[in-house]
Amino acid sequence: MIIAMKAGVPAEDIANVVAKIESFGLSTVQMPGDDRIVVGIASSIPADVRESVTELMISLPGVDNVAQVSRSYKLASREFHAQNTVVNVKGVQVGGPEVVVMAGPCAIESRDQLFLAAEAVKAAGARVLRGGAFKPRTSPYAFQGLGIDGLKLLKEVGDATGMATITEVMDQHDVRAVMEHSDILQVGARNMQNFPLLVAIGKTRHPVLLKRGPSAGIDEWLLSAEYILNEGNPNVILCERGVHPLDRTYVRNTLDLSAVPVVKELSHLPIVVDPSHATGHSRYISAMSRAAVASGADGLIIEVHANPKAALCDGLQSLRPESFAKIMAEVKSIASAVGRK
Repeated sequence: MIIAMKAGVPAEDIANVVAKIESFGLSTVQMPGDDRIVVGIASSIPADVRESVTELMISLPGVDNVAQVSRSYKLASREFHAQNTVVNVKGVQVGGPEVVVMAGPCAIESRDQLFLAAEAVKAAGARVLRGGAFKPRTSPYAFQGLGIDGLKLLKEVGDATGMATITEVMDQHDVRAVMEHSDILQVGARNMQNFPLLVAIGKTRHPVLLKRGPSAGIDEWLLSAEYILNEGNPNVILCERGVHPLDRTYVRNTLDLSAVPVVKELSHLPIVVDPSHATGHSRYISAMSRAAVASGADGLIIEVHANPKAALCDGLQSLRPESFAKIMAEVKSIASAVGRK
């Protein structure tokens, strides 16, 4: 439920509305607009008190109108929050006019490898350094990442280059440790519905990038975001990274670029696209990056490695630095054409 206050109402009228809502055991969120305050009821309202709450809200001083949120997700809904959310990551605005590019190796392998990648992607215009310290792999025998040593390297290189950083967190018990070393927590596709992990992240206000699961519908994805938002963390970035394909002969996943404008219509949260994991092949990343920006994506997350053939993880989809620089120039032209930076 959304309670829109009249323009210029005194603070005591807003406080009165909040107090009345909380007297029913419900939680609230205040959302400043251009000229008025909107108070949202973040909790699910029991059916037996819904009518009473609605009637009471309409009768209170300062209330302009009351509207119901029709979506199963509330806080992630554009009905609830009309203005676009912009997530600030060390001065980098994700969801603003700039198309933010996050880039770096799939897995952190060594200090030299990460420094080489960081310097290359920064020179090409990337704003955020990505690098995996914990790697969820299909095979238990595959490289699983450097763990805490990888986190330390990510922080060291991020600090040295002045770049914001992003890395995956896989376990609710690791959230604090990863927060100490990375500016954005990444929830991978396999963990999109790891609800204890989402709740733990929600209890922080740390920026988080939430990847769409390979079999997840858009409503399921937004409901996963709702778990984080519902715990008080508004700094959620969505990431489309492809869904299960009908044919794996040519690409790893089907990149659902239609999800970008659909999510923009349904939700206020920023959305970035991962063409690396979506296609699984470096030769398709340029086309998908251009298409993602043209579709309205707020950013890209791309894998870059100085020597992809020697990469310990996902070398086939990793770009060489020179190829990444070329794509950045292409993306810049597309961004300009659609009114972005």
